Amino acid sequence: MIDKNVFTDKVRITIKSGDGGDGMNSFKSYKGKPACGPDGGDGGKGGDVYLLADRSMNDLLSFRFTNKYVAGNGERGGTNRCSGKGGEDIVIRVPVGTIVRDYETKTIICDMFRDGDRFLLAEGGRGGKGNVRFTTARRHAPNFAQKGEKTEEHIVLLELKVIADVGIIGFPNVGKSTLLSKISAARPKIANYHFTTLSPNLGVVQYYERSFVAADIPGLIEGASAGAGLGHDFLKHIERTRMLLHVVDISGMEGRDPVDDFRKINAELAGYSPKLAELPQVIALNKCDAFGAEQNAEAFLKVYGKDYKIYRISALTGSGTHELVEGVLDVLDRLPPVSPVEADESFTYRRSGDLGFDIFIDDDGAYVVVGTLVDMLCRNVSLNDPDSMAYFQKILREKGVISRLKSMGITEKDTVVVGDVEFEYVD
Repeated sequence: MIDKNVFTDKVRITIKSGDGGDGMNSFKSYKGKPACGPDGGDGGKGGDVYLLADRSMNDLLSFRFTNKYVAGNGERGGTNRCSGKGGEDIVIRVPVGTIVRDYETKTIICDMFRDGDRFLLAEGGRGGKGNVRFTTARRHAPNFAQKGEKTEEHIVLLELKVIADVGIIGFPNVGKSTLLSKISAARPKIANYHFTTLSPNLGVVQYYERSFVAADIPGLIEGASAGAGLGHDFLKHIERTRMLLHVVDISGMEGRDPVDDFRKINAELAGYSPKLAELPQVIALNKCDAFGAEQNAEAFLKVYGKDYKIYRISALTGSGTHELVEGVLDVLDRLPPVSPVEADESFTYRRSGDLGFDIFIDDDGAYVVVGTLVDMLCRNVSLNDPDSMAYFQKILREKGVISRLKSMGITEKDTVVVGDVEFEYVD
């Protein structure tokens, strides 16, 4: 049974665009005239698979219940030159910030970075041509039609990375969620025990005409970068932030040393990614209204006061939070905006328009032709029709297959295999 309260930020789904519809092989007929010429229509194009970024979605939980998405197939062509109906497209909604990877290669396909971003993930198959499309001056009654293009299933990895200007980090129970609720309209779950927050919480911080998005990143403890606790699951969300707001419990009420806490969290950032360790940080010394906090704050300032901008606050009462927000905005003004992850341009699920081929010699000495050209011929050729076979031989010559066979040393009577067609070579 799936727990609906578990935050889901990584899922695997299967997608398939629609198959193209077959072309129609038919002949017009009238009373007393049984065959008046070809009139078979083209098959319909298969449906496409699209992704759509939707800011109303917070995580990928819905994909744990439905993980296969198939677009509609194109319909077969009709008589009287009527084309078949195209297959219905399918639109998969994902949260803003979802990175899409090919499951096999882990190559980045796209980054659904902005609300409303739409991406064509897989194109539907081409519809097959009806027999009317194969008429020529010499071929008046072609008795064959093209089959629709078949598409393949693809497994895709969806990985959500929160997009925020500021990542709020620190040990559990230091007041991160309380601070977020005080400086924004966010209302995260708050309680006085560790790991109250089980998922990143986002809030928009408005300060007069200026604003920024802050994310409370939960679960960081010592050893998080090596997989301890919940921190390893959420460290990746910090990668999308422009800077960090490091909250330190300066009261020492939990028996920890604030200076040591700060050092340990930064060590976890560096252990996970050098990039995280280089992000600008502003420090918020929280719970300054507690007994003994003043002495701890002075000790902290002696160690880190020259290297960081440090603010003394009480997230519970709101004391010092205005100055903290101003300090964060000053840092953000000097930083570049968040940018999407660049996709690998060489990767695509779109069908290829190139009719390529390759030839190899199998164990029996036969010359085997493979590639997209062969796929096209297999859809076009009817072995029982002389016109279709003539078309097959013409394409082999025009596309250079015969020339390649000759360059490889083929001789008379050698076997050539092209898809389902096997024949003896004759020069």
